[in-house]
Amino acid sequence: MNFGVVILAAGASQRMGRSKLMLRWRDTTVLGHVRKTWNDLGALQTCVVHSASDATILSELDRLKHPQGDRIPNPNPETGMFGSVRCAAGWKGWNPDLTHWLITLGDQPQIRWDTLKALIQHAYLHPDSICQPAFDGRPKHPVLLPQSIFRELAASEDSDLKAFLERRQAQVALLASSDSGLDFDLDTPADYQEALRRFPDS
Repeated sequence: MNFGVVILAAGASQRMGRSKLMLRWRDTTVLGHVRKTWNDLGALQTCVVHSASDATILSELDRLKHPQGDRIPNPNPETGMFGSVRCAAGWKGWNPDLTHWLITLGDQPQIRWDTLKALIQHAYLHPDSICQPAFDGRPKHPVLLPQSIFRELAASEDSDLKAFLERRQAQVALLASSDSGLDFDLDTPADYQEALRRFPDS
């Protein structure tokens, strides 16, 4: 299994009041931490979907020395997260050796390393399934999809990723997890302070 990673980073962070992905996390930024985590976990290719006009994110990608060829501009970020997902699924720059794709939110640095590692191992055991972690029985991000299903996203007319996955519920293999970071949303300045307090080792 060779997996690529889609980091969704085109959001406007309106409730935070500034870019969530540029917030400090450990010795880098939220985006830097998420990117490094997946690279260290063995991703064959890690790509960032960003607003085509977001100079802040582009500057951060330059600072992180993120390859130009692994940046996916979303010309219409106002279409929301699923627009970015479809943009990534239809992108022509993916490594041809990839067999699976992992879709992750750019603002989830708090998920534990061992949780993400377990998800990859789960996908090895269920190579033809959509693999997701579940907290209290509820599916969460990130989502790992085999090639055939990932490619369907490009032309999907579903309202969002949740609807897309619900229509394929029989193909989903959930991985039960006790990681409370899966159930945490980093949306406001108060959330950020809470995340720093609750997840010091993520």
